[in-house]
Amino acid sequence: MVELVAKTPCAGLLPVSVGDLRLEECEMLPMSVIMPYAGKAEAVGTALQKAHGLALPSVNKAEIDGETSVLWFGQGQFLLRGAAPDAGLSDLAAVTEQSDAWAVVRLSGAKAVDVLARLVPVDMRLSAFPEKSTVRTDLMHMMASITRLGHDSFQIMVFRSMAQTLVHDLKGAMEAVGARG
Repeated sequence: MVELVAKTPCAGLLPVSVGDLRLEECEMLPMSVIMPYAGKAEAVGTALQKAHGLALPSVNKAEIDGETSVLWFGQGQFLLRGAAPDAGLSDLAAVTEQSDAWAVVRLSGAKAVDVLARLVPVDMRLSAFPEKSTVRTDLMHMMASITRLGHDSFQIMVFRSMAQTLVHDLKGAMEAVGARG
């Protein structure tokens, strides 16, 4: 009989370091997409605040408290990461469990913005993004969610099936930036 072994999306691929740049896989945490029903966004925000201590973020923003976060995830969509959603949310919103669907990595280092600048569209200026900002964008040829966690730290999420490509593209950009000194 075949014995299945659970693996993280980036198993065997990370961590990677180039100079002070570091790319590492984030801990696998519960993730759920929350899509408030028509007219229920305010009630969803109140329920999230009560249950998880985090409000619904505005467009391109994130609410973060330790390992738990709520990210703006698109028009009328939010991603709760780090906690299972309160059961009462299902009366106010469509809630879809997504924990196994995403590869989540953290890129950090003084030139992390320079690495991402090589991979995102020209009109993106991640250097101007304040902390706790998030954006859905193309990263090379993959749809990604990029959240600025700190001055030199970004969380990057892509579909799990793209984990190897993500690591390959980020490692190549890290090496190119590192070669420039």
